[in-house]
Amino acid sequence: MHVNHGTPPKKSHQALAERILKQRGRGMPSLAGPMPSPDEVATLVEDLLSVILPGTRRTRMLGENSHAAARERVAEVLGDLDLRLEELIFLGLHRLCPEVTKNKDACWKRAQSITAHTLAALPELRGLLENDIQLAFEADPAATGTDEVVACYPGLYAIAIYRAAHRLLREGAQLVPRMMTEYAHSRTGIDIHPGASIASPFFIDHGTGIVIGETTRIGRAVRIYQGVTLGALSIKRKPGAATASAAPKQPVPQRHPTIEDEVVIYANATILGGDTVIGKGAVVGANAWVSYSVPPGRRVGGGA
Repeated sequence: MHVNHGTPPKKSHQALAERILKQRGRGMPSLAGPMPSPDEVATLVEDLLSVILPGTRRTRMLGENSHAAARERVAEVLGDLDLRLEELIFLGLHRLCPEVTKNKDACWKRAQSITAHTLAALPELRGLLENDIQLAFEADPAATGTDEVVACYPGLYAIAIYRAAHRLLREGAQLVPRMMTEYAHSRTGIDIHPGASIASPFFIDHGTGIVIGETTRIGRAVRIYQGVTLGALSIKRKPGAATASAAPKQPVPQRHPTIEDEVVIYANATILGGDTVIGKGAVVGANAWVSYSVPPGRRVGGGA
C-alpha cells in the first residue's frame, strides 16, 4: 500500500496530538527544550575519534601517506567538527535558560567559547590516549600491536569517548558529554560518567558491564576487567531538590570510590561509597564486594 507523506493530518490525529502535548505527569516537564539527537551525537563522536586517533574513520588514508595529506584530511574533519560541536553545545545550554531570560546570543557565545577551548585541547587528549593505548598493549599478551588495540578494543573506544566528553564537561558543556558517554555505553556495554576523574594511562580489559560513577577518582596505570562497578551507596533525590537549571553551581559531593595508582580490579568486583579508598598497588579479586578502604598493596576478596 502506497503512503502519501504529504497528506494533511486528519482531524482525529490533530486532536490526538493535542491530547499528547497536554499530558503531564507529576513534577517537572520531562523536556526543557530542543535537544541534540542521538544520531547527531553519534556523528560528533565518530568525528572526534577521527582527529584524536588520526588514520581512523574519516581520517583514514588510502595510497597517500604524506604528512601534508594527513594534515589536510584532519583539518577538513576539524572544520566540520567545529560547526557541529558548537551547534550541539548550544542546544545543551539553551534548554536550561529560564523562559523569561532566554538569550540566544549569550548561549551561542558560550557555545563558541567551549568549542574553541575543547578543540584546542585535542592534542592533549591525543597524548593521554596514546598512553592508554600503550598500557593496553603492555597489559594484554593477546594484543599483537597497538594498532589492534585501536581497531578492536571496546575499552579503548569507551575511554577515548570518555576523555573527550570529560573535557567538554570541564569546559562547561551541558547534556552533550553525557549523551556521548551513553553512546559509548550503547556500543560497548561500558558505562563511564563523563564527570569521573580518570588519570592516564588507564586500561579496561574486555569491558562489558563496567560502571564508573560520576564522582569516581581513578589514578594512574589502573586496570579493571569486565563487570566491575565503581558505584555509590544508595542515595535518593530529596523531594523539591533543585534541578540543574535552578541550582547554584557547587562542588558535587563524592559518592563514588577513589582508586589509587596501579590498582588491579578483577571481573565483577563491586566497590561502593565516597569514603572508600583502594590504596596504591592493591588488588581486588573477582566477585568481591567492597565498601571499606583497602590499604596500599593489599589483596582482598574473591580469592585475590
